[in-house]
Amino acid sequence: MAVKYIPEPFRIKVVENIQILSKQERIQKIADAHYNVFNLNSEDVYIDLLTDSGTNAMSAQQWSGMMAGDEAYAGAKSYQKIVAAGQDIFGYQFIQPVHQGRAAEKVLLPLLLGPQKYAIANMFFDTTRAHVEIAGARAIDCVVKEAKNISLRAPFKGNMDVKLLEQTINQLGPQKIGLVVMTITNNSAGGQPVSMQNIRETASICQKYHLPLCMDAARFSENAYFIKKREPEFANKSIKAIVREMFSYADMFTMSAKKDAIVNIGGLIGIKNNPELITLIKERTIAFEGFISYGGLAGRDLEAIASGLYEGLGEAYLQYRVGQSEYLGAKLDEVNIAYQTPPGGHGLFIDAKSMFPHIPYFQFPAQALAIELYIEAGIRTCDVGSFMLGNDPDTNEQLQAHFEFTRLAIPRRVYTQAHLDVIVEALINIKNRSSSVKGYEIIWEPKVLRHFQAHLKPIK
Repeated sequence: MAVKYIPEPFRIKVVENIQILSKQERIQKIADAHYNVFNLNSEDVYIDLLTDSGTNAMSAQQWSGMMAGDEAYAGAKSYQKIVAAGQDIFGYQFIQPVHQGRAAEKVLLPLLLGPQKYAIANMFFDTTRAHVEIAGARAIDCVVKEAKNISLRAPFKGNMDVKLLEQTINQLGPQKIGLVVMTITNNSAGGQPVSMQNIRETASICQKYHLPLCMDAARFSENAYFIKKREPEFANKSIKAIVREMFSYADMFTMSAKKDAIVNIGGLIGIKNNPELITLIKERTIAFEGFISYGGLAGRDLEAIASGLYEGLGEAYLQYRVGQSEYLGAKLDEVNIAYQTPPGGHGLFIDAKSMFPHIPYFQFPAQALAIELYIEAGIRTCDVGSFMLGNDPDTNEQLQAHFEFTRLAIPRRVYTQAHLDVIVEALINIKNRSSSVKGYEIIWEPKVLRHFQAHLKPIK
């Protein structure tokens, strides 16, 4: 049976020309980049799946809104517009714009965390984990066991293991838990969604122990779409209504608007109702980001986010968005290339451990696959495995990740079916020569978020 591709629910009005270098040129470029894909120039990349963050194609409505951006330092109309959109969609009293998701974490997390404290999540992504550790605390993952079986097609593999969550709280002591985080969708687990029932159960435990629950909400609308499709209770609910209920169970959220708000820059903090915390957030925003009414963003960016928050709720758009990952997954099923199943919301997470069983975790099989994809077809992806996870903050020893994923993060409204077919062909070619692929070792690394800057070399 032929794999069906969901047609784009839009027309293309502007294009950007791209080129593909020769294979020999690509081999030289990745060597010059010290075998770190973040060091590649974008002009040397044919299909860029490094991230879906800020790499989206904005709509004509967003671009026209940017022309009306109010650039006043204080009290701008564009600020009022983004606050109104946030209050309408999420139902929270306080909405604070910041320049991106990690800025939201930098402002909020130190107010709740510090030395001898812990933060617990279904799974932390890299920047959130880093900000927990920068605040002096330690991050603990409590994802469900189903997530660790990549061939299992469970509907909500991003869920919090609520029994493990409560057990961890009791073991450490509630007074040592500064924050519980629910990441929607669960990026590190493969873009897997979290069910409404699991959000309710997690919130109930947080209320029992008087712990704040924070949504890491970068892909909130994709998660809501999965709830609509996979939880019968919500089959006839609108995406907006599902989002409103999801956020009703949390106390606060941080968001990179560069994902589901379909923009190129921006982030948000949302607080349901906590005047003391709101005052502290305003103080830190002014110190780190700029005045509260712009939060490190131009008025035109606030306009684009306000519009994009609503566009990201569109069901036809979400069907197409998730459909791209499903198409890619179905094509890989045909050739027995393993990935985290079912396909995630924002891309596909290839099981590099399965592709390269001879490469140990400390030689970074997911990074090896990312490098091979660039050499093979000019495709840039990234490691979501032991290379990204880094070293233990206390012992400085290399940590072993639950997964060795190479993430194919698909930018929104950017690539077509033909591009996805190129990706599949490249993966098939790499699989056919997989036994000859070598691992890598780090020859230089910074202390924090090393995968963005580290230098590597191939194992001889």
